[in-house]
Amino acid sequence: MDTRQRLRTRLRTSALAFTAAAGMLISGCSGGGSLSEVFSPSGSSTASAPVGGGVSSAELKPFYNQRLAWRDCGASGFQCATLKAPLDYAKPTGPSAELAVARVKATGPGKRIGSLLVNPGGPGGSAIGYLQAYAGLAYPAPVRAQYDMVAIDPRGVARSEPVECLDDKGMDAYTQTDQTPDDRAEISRLSTAYKGFAAGCEKRSASVLPYVSTVEAARDMDILRSVLGDPKLSYVGASYGTFLGATYAELFPDRVGRLVLDGAMDPSLPARQVNRDQTEGFETAFKSFAADCVRRPDCPLGTTSAADAAGRLKAFFTKTDATPVPASESRELTESLATTGVIAAMYDEGAWPQLREALSQAMNGDGSALLALSDSYYERDPDGAYANLMYANAAVNCLDTPPAFTSPDEVTTAVADFEKASPVFGKGFAWASLNCAYWPVRATGTPHRIEAKGAAPILVVGTTRDPATPYKWAQALSEQLSSGTLLTYDGDGHTAYGRGSDCIDTAINTYLLEGTPPTENKRCT
Repeated sequence: MDTRQRLRTRLRTSALAFTAAAGMLISGCSGGGSLSEVFSPSGSSTASAPVGGGVSSAELKPFYNQRLAWRDCGASGFQCATLKAPLDYAKPTGPSAELAVARVKATGPGKRIGSLLVNPGGPGGSAIGYLQAYAGLAYPAPVRAQYDMVAIDPRGVARSEPVECLDDKGMDAYTQTDQTPDDRAEISRLSTAYKGFAAGCEKRSASVLPYVSTVEAARDMDILRSVLGDPKLSYVGASYGTFLGATYAELFPDRVGRLVLDGAMDPSLPARQVNRDQTEGFETAFKSFAADCVRRPDCPLGTTSAADAAGRLKAFFTKTDATPVPASESRELTESLATTGVIAAMYDEGAWPQLREALSQAMNGDGSALLALSDSYYERDPDGAYANLMYANAAVNCLDTPPAFTSPDEVTTAVADFEKASPVFGKGFAWASLNCAYWPVRATGTPHRIEAKGAAPILVVGTTRDPATPYKWAQALSEQLSSGTLLTYDGDGHTAYGRGSDCIDTAINTYLLEGTPPTENKRCT
């Protein structure tokens, strides 16, 4: 892979967290609350968002009227600032949350359209990291010419009131926990790990955990929109970022500008169905990888058929479960970490050559390359330090939707169905779905359809062999949204924008620059 491909793979595999790797749910659905008036910068009010408790627009006015103190930061040309928002929107006169914001100004020439917010997904991915490493530098030049590229780390994430749960050694132990338990003792150890993770989050982040829902993050984006001086929100969200964008459209349909929801989620699904669908999605992605692999002489999974490749990979996982593979003087590749490394490479077909090499090495006694893929997924640095990606991921998802399972017995019953969806990954994905069962804060959201009636045209993008956000989710969201238009990428990998399809990029660029969505059901390769 060239440098740009490696950067894209790193961003996609680290920011877009998924069930099986860490017992974290990529998806969740928030909602509920009563509709009440929210302050509008024009001085009018709109019945757009739940604020609860009889909160008046006057109480929110100071947040919408604040001025950002921009300062230079990061790479040349980037500026950073701190946005204040109510920690608890039901009590806006109480403590404030301090949220990190970054931007790079429009490069010109041509008329500036406004601000374009970006979010890479997760939940838990740093939008500022994504902006500074990729979007602010490598988004199509015409888009960067006419938009100030802007990012806000959502509450609970990275630089914005980050959720913390475990120390680095504790996280190392957690990521190595066996997620394919074979007996009651192993089930007990896995449940204990989830309980310990949740307890650690409560101990280290109790003051933040109740206030990191997607609804609250969407409301923060509206404050930022106002402070930036934009009458409408323009936004590109990937993966979980599509749920954040759709939630914004639901709360503030009259403030929707140009919204691109790439790698879309279906907000109407309960957590168990989300996880089961994703299991199926990763099976589809693996079959695509395997079909490509077996045609190559360096394929470590054989050269006969995709089915044979799947059997060999499962046998490797089973062997690693019994005997981990040495990876360095101090670390070894366990089954759970090996699975994570394979999953990481499913996000981008550009990583397939790297995965073939890593599997070959691991099957020959050197787990270091496959462990490196796993580490990049978890955002674990070479010195053993973890970013807060997985902590924020659990905190948001467990608040956004009720847990997929509430007990180990429920998972035991469901394993067969998950294995039907994926013989290779199904068992691990099922057990990974147990993590929210022990969460210390009750979920505030419920799965529901998002229609966003009255919103301007919204562009929904789906990839046919997307592992983490199956294509049928994009179809469902575009159907739910009253102004949704579906754009299809017939290909592999997670999300479509900037992945090499001129057809996709041209359609999205035209929408962002001119406001004109493609024809309904346009299909690209």
